[in-house]
Amino acid sequence: MDGTSQRKARLGRWIESSAVQRLIILLIVVNAVTLGLETSKQVMETAGGLLNLLDRTLLGIFVAEILVKLYAFGRRFFRNPWNLFDFFVVGIALLPSTGPLTVLRVLRVLRLISMVPRFRFVVESLLRAIPGIMSIAGLLVILFYVAAVMATGLFGERFPQWFGSIGESMFSLFQVMTLESWSMGIARPVMEVYPWAWSFFVPFILIATFTMLNLFIAIIVSTMQSMVEEQKEQETAQIGELVHVENAEVHAELRALRGEIQALRRSLDGSG
Repeated sequence: MDGTSQRKARLGRWIESSAVQRLIILLIVVNAVTLGLETSKQVMETAGGLLNLLDRTLLGIFVAEILVKLYAFGRRFFRNPWNLFDFFVVGIALLPSTGPLTVLRVLRVLRLISMVPRFRFVVESLLRAIPGIMSIAGLLVILFYVAAVMATGLFGERFPQWFGSIGESMFSLFQVMTLESWSMGIARPVMEVYPWAWSFFVPFILIATFTMLNLFIAIIVSTMQSMVEEQKEQETAQIGELVHVENAEVHAELRALRGEIQALRRSLDGSG
C-alpha cells in the first residue's frame, strides 16, 4: 500500500470514527433547531443574521464531510446507499433556491436517519417490507373499489355529496376507514334515511380498519424480526470464524512448541 492509499485509509477511519460521527449528529440537531427558529419572524428580526451565518457554516461543514468521504473512499462511496442519501440531501441545499424552495434546506435534518443505526434499521425494514406492503395495498384498493361501487349504488341518490360518484365514495370510505367523524359525520346521517346502513359500514370498518391496516403492521414487524435474526446469524458466523482462526493459531503454536521440546530433548540426549 503506497502513501496515498495509507493516507486515504487513515482519513476514512477518522471520518467514520465514533467521535466524528457524534459531532456530525450534534451539528445536524443544531441545524434542525436553527431552521426551526428561522420560521419565526420575531426571532429573525432579532437574530436573523446570526442564524443565517450559522446555517451557512453548518452547510459548509456537511459539504466538507462529504468531500472527505469522496476522497477517502473514491468509487466505494457510491456503493453505499446511505452515502448516496447523504450526498443528495446535502447537495440539494447547494442548489440556488428562492421563495418556497428554501424550505428544502430542512431536508438536511433527514441525515439523522443515516447517522443513527437504529433509524437506519427501521428504514431498511420498511424498504424490505415494500413487496408485502404493496400486496396488501392492492387488496385494499380492490376492497375500496368494490365498497365504493356498492355505496354509490346504495346511497348516492340521497347523499350525492358523499357517494355521488365512485371517486367521492372512495374518499368518503377512506374517511370512514380512518375513523375520522365516521359515525356522526357520515354513518348516522345515512342511517336516518337508510336504517339498515349499519350493516354496510360496520363490516367495512372491521375489514378495512381492524384487519387490513393491522396487516401492514404485521408485515413490518415480521420483516424487522427477520432482519434481527439475520444480524444474529451473521454475528454468530463471525464469532465462529474468529474462534476457528484462534483455535488454528493455538494449534499451530502448540505444534511449534512440541517441535521445539522434541528438538530440545534430542539435543540433550545427544549431549548426554
